[in-house]
Amino acid sequence: MNIQNYVLGQWVSGGASEYEARHAITGASLGHVSSDGLHYADILSYGREKGGAALRTMTFPKRGLMLKALALYLQERKNDYYAVSAATGATRVDSWIDIEGGIGNLFTNASLRREFADQPFHVDGAPIKLSQGGTFLGQHIMVPKRGVAVHINAFNFPVWGMLEKIAVNLLAGVPAVVKPSEFTSFLTEVVVRDIIASGILPEGALQLISGKGHGILDAVERGDMVTFTGSAATGMALKSQPHFLARGVAFNLEADSLNAMVLGEDAGPGKPEFDIFIKEAANEITIKAGQKCTAVRRVIVPENYIEAVRDALSARLASTVYGDPSMEGVRMGSLATALQVERVRASVQLLAEENELVHGQLDGAGQARAALPQAGAYFAPVLFLNDAPLHKQSAHQIEAFGPVSTLMPYKSLDEAAKIVALGRGSLVTSFVSADQEAARAFALEAAYSNGRIYLLDAASAKESTGHGSPMPLLTHGGPGRAGDGEEMGGMRGVMHYLQRVALQGHPNTLTTITGRFIPGADRPEANPHLFRQHFEDLRVGDTVTTEKHVVTLSDIDQFAELSGDTFYAHMDETSLEGTIFTGRVAHGYFILSRAAGLFVDPPKGPVLLNYGIEACRFTKPVYPGTEIGVQLTVQEKIDQEKRSPEDIAKGIVKYYVEVTDDQQDVVAVATILTMVKKKSQA
Repeated sequence: MNIQNYVLGQWVSGGASEYEARHAITGASLGHVSSDGLHYADILSYGREKGGAALRTMTFPKRGLMLKALALYLQERKNDYYAVSAATGATRVDSWIDIEGGIGNLFTNASLRREFADQPFHVDGAPIKLSQGGTFLGQHIMVPKRGVAVHINAFNFPVWGMLEKIAVNLLAGVPAVVKPSEFTSFLTEVVVRDIIASGILPEGALQLISGKGHGILDAVERGDMVTFTGSAATGMALKSQPHFLARGVAFNLEADSLNAMVLGEDAGPGKPEFDIFIKEAANEITIKAGQKCTAVRRVIVPENYIEAVRDALSARLASTVYGDPSMEGVRMGSLATALQVERVRASVQLLAEENELVHGQLDGAGQARAALPQAGAYFAPVLFLNDAPLHKQSAHQIEAFGPVSTLMPYKSLDEAAKIVALGRGSLVTSFVSADQEAARAFALEAAYSNGRIYLLDAASAKESTGHGSPMPLLTHGGPGRAGDGEEMGGMRGVMHYLQRVALQGHPNTLTTITGRFIPGADRPEANPHLFRQHFEDLRVGDTVTTEKHVVTLSDIDQFAELSGDTFYAHMDETSLEGTIFTGRVAHGYFILSRAAGLFVDPPKGPVLLNYGIEACRFTKPVYPGTEIGVQLTVQEKIDQEKRSPEDIAKGIVKYYVEVTDDQQDVVAVATILTMVKKKSQA
């Protein structure tokens, strides 16, 4: 049986076997893996030309809906993936993190479609005035890059590792070639087969290299992006490829690092935070058998708690049953391969040269609960003690990529942050404490050496997501040893795959290009009134110019009584000395409310509801006797999907509201949103 590659629109086997995948529990063969003989220049070109071209024709909302559809499709088939995931040595919880965590990432990134314009590109920020008269402006936009994303993933997350990366590049409109580790690519292949069979992605948007992929990075060109997840040493070797610099190839490195958990000085034995700390530390050592890039490798505690933490953590690790996850009571599975066992064992031997073993055995031996203990890639939890962490450096340099961690004492909070930084950059450090000031001090001191700081106490523990769980809307990465890169991060992650360009021109030109009204552009008078037009008929820039209204003291008094806002500037003429006001001033919200009264067309029509205010500023005081008028302009249109066949077909319309006085000065501006019915309900 061969584990295949999906390239150039077809499933193919490689040539000579590069690796024989084996079941992590039974040792049985799962098939041969090979990418030998694949033509990577053709594969990457296929992605750029076929997949990229198709994705770039889609708007952000359409690409987001594509991700949502894919997530729903995979969710229906997740039990198939759990069955295959068991062969990686994973427990049900381990597989849940990998499989449903990956699918959840698709859902989360799909929801970002609402944060982008209804365009194939992103309008970045507000227009910038470049001339006195406002006839020459600047506007940044970000367009999909014309290359392909090459994702080289580690063995520990064969599903999540792929889905969390492709969710971002696909939303951006960029195709991907995924190369998982050959050790666990048998699981990635199963998921990709379903993705391809679904027909949800355009052809060429996703290709899979199941083998070692030797030569794939030689084929990258300017505009391509390479991401790597795995060991720091391998990542740095790849990052330093000279042709990356020569061809302008972007490289994002997310490397395994020596992450830490720090116990606050207030959280001693008997305190809720102490128990939370022990539980979290033990979980992070044993989940996925310690094979996570975010796993806790250093447990840093106040020196007067060192014995209590050692005893409590050792007891918790001793009670963790490990072995075959299919057997009753097993809480920790095996490592992914026998090779990983050898590597972890070698690292443990090095750590033992200057650190005291306080739990477990140096060879990882123990009582694995399994029918064939010798056949599985088992390694029992190991805990060391480093009694002089500022001087003994091996625990800050050597990562045993398994259920292995080192306990360390600290004398002060500053020293704790210094010990954390000795890891030369971490993906995540946790700080467990009920002392908010201590949390603030530690977070600010340790921030420079971490990509994420997880602050945990009894108040947040129930709903917290865990030290080792990167969240899609937050950046995942870290400085130094952790790779100096970042993945995900909501809109930030998407922008890695977009090219920013500054446009300069007349507001009319910029409005036409961006599909968003730029102040200063022409405002043709709407006919009929904008509130009488369906979503499809509304045109960006069309405007309603209203009648005028003279603001009176009676307006101010009545609005104060109705709203309860009796702020002195509105009501007390004797209290204005030392202020910017020369008399009683109208409420800003009265001006906005009166503006609505001027521009609204009351009878029932296509406008379904007011959806909210996105921005609002009051730019000049309005005094009694001032005449105000309004221009209501279609700023932007955003299509909405129907949530069910019975749902009303509609879209969101952003209106630019500009209120001027009788001197033609702008006194207030706002962006309001309305939900507008479509003419066609298909």
